[in-house]
Amino acid sequence: MKRIALVPLGLALALAATQMALAQTKPLNTPPKGYTALFNGKDLTGWRGIKGDYSPHIQATLAKEDLANMQTQWNTDRDLHWSVDKDKGEIVSDGKSVFLGTAKDYADFELYVDWLMVNHNGDSGIYLRGYPQVQIWDVDNPNEVKNGAPRGSGALWNDNPDNPGKWPLVKADNPVGTWNTFHIKMIGTRVWVWFNDKLTVDGAVLDNYFNRQIPVLPQGPVELQTHGSEIRFRNIYIREIGADEAKAELAKFAK
Repeated sequence: MKRIALVPLGLALALAATQMALAQTKPLNTPPKGYTALFNGKDLTGWRGIKGDYSPHIQATLAKEDLANMQTQWNTDRDLHWSVDKDKGEIVSDGKSVFLGTAKDYADFELYVDWLMVNHNGDSGIYLRGYPQVQIWDVDNPNEVKNGAPRGSGALWNDNPDNPGKWPLVKADNPVGTWNTFHIKMIGTRVWVWFNDKLTVDGAVLDNYFNRQIPVLPQGPVELQTHGSEIRFRNIYIREIGADEAKAELAKFAK
């Protein structure tokens, strides 16, 4: 019988720490060519508070004055619970607040974001155009076993049960306390996710969590969601995808 060599936990943690150290040798919050930095490493310029249970469709129907009043309240809450660690160049959330969303709306885009779950049993995610979400779990959280956390982060967990994008193609999570990287692409209603350089979602449709009978809106904010624990983010870069590139990509699904 062929024996399978198991990597000791200590060695696995050391390898993850080495990967994190290598990632930090690159200039933080400095976008690669063709991308724009959504976070400047110093403050929350370009970001606003967003109440997570207000769907993009509801916000689109509000009078400008009503939405402005809500935005003032959301920003006040944002400032109580979101901050920037200037020494490290990281956005910090205590997990007790509204979500942090871009002031600008995006249609088709490619996004990079690093995230770190500071403590165990956290729950977070990246909202796309204001819709949940590319999921972030503590895969060892005993309270989330029933929800599938052991399968791993990096998929569209809020999708319909019969949607293959609901679960990651592979489990790619680094241990709690170390950095992870999402590379996300969204064109039309379809989403691709590379999680720590591994493909976890391959062009799956992002279902509309707020109203499953209609598709997501064609544009909206990118949001950082946290729920109950400290999460940190850095190296947030976006590239807007033009019409020709988007059309060519979506044409592959028409064949």
